[in-house]
Amino acid sequence: MPSATEPTSKSPRASRLRAGFERWNRKLHFYAGLFLLFFLWLFAFSGLLLNHPTWSFAESWTNRKETNYERAITAPGPEVKGNLGQAREILRQLGIEGEILWTTTRTNANQFDFQARRPGHFFFLKADLAQRRVTVRHSVVNLWGVIKVLHTFTGVQMDDARQSRDWALTFLWAFSMDGVAAGMIFMVLSSLYMWWELPQKRHLGAVVLGLGSLSCGLFCLGLRWLF
Repeated sequence: MPSATEPTSKSPRASRLRAGFERWNRKLHFYAGLFLLFFLWLFAFSGLLLNHPTWSFAESWTNRKETNYERAITAPGPEVKGNLGQAREILRQLGIEGEILWTTTRTNANQFDFQARRPGHFFFLKADLAQRRVTVRHSVVNLWGVIKVLHTFTGVQMDDARQSRDWALTFLWAFSMDGVAAGMIFMVLSSLYMWWELPQKRHLGAVVLGLGSLSCGLFCLGLRWLF
């Protein structure tokens, strides 16, 4: 038997620390859920739209509106360096904002084709620096298109080394998505802790946790190793 001088496993200090941890875990779980509420609804709803492309009410690309126009520009001076600098200067003169994408390899210094995108807007630009003219095809999709784009929007094609994020709002969006991912990980871990601290819920919780783990494991591992 332990002597009276031996510390017990539940000392007052340990009990206070545990109570404080549980209180803050509940608080952070509560407020993290409120912060993530609309982000999660956005991804859930957009996931449904992407998973059911035949839903005609959400069609966006075929219902897009396009305008074509040509504008005179001032050719970027020698102080403007590189393709990215020239593209930014052309967009600034046209009053266009968005993420710049490279879709073709530039072979003529006076011919400059590129795209600029932001959710809902697609700009296809062909600049003739010698003639100081640029033609623009501007496609606008409806709200359904914006919702679907946001589900997968990264700003760039991550497998293309030429692409890099160059629009401030793309950085903000990417930072927000990192925050959403971290928040979801926290909510799951805090849920696990709260479940474990409720002995009367352990059996049912274990069944639900097992079903979820098996379902996820089927797609993560089963499709690779079993089929």
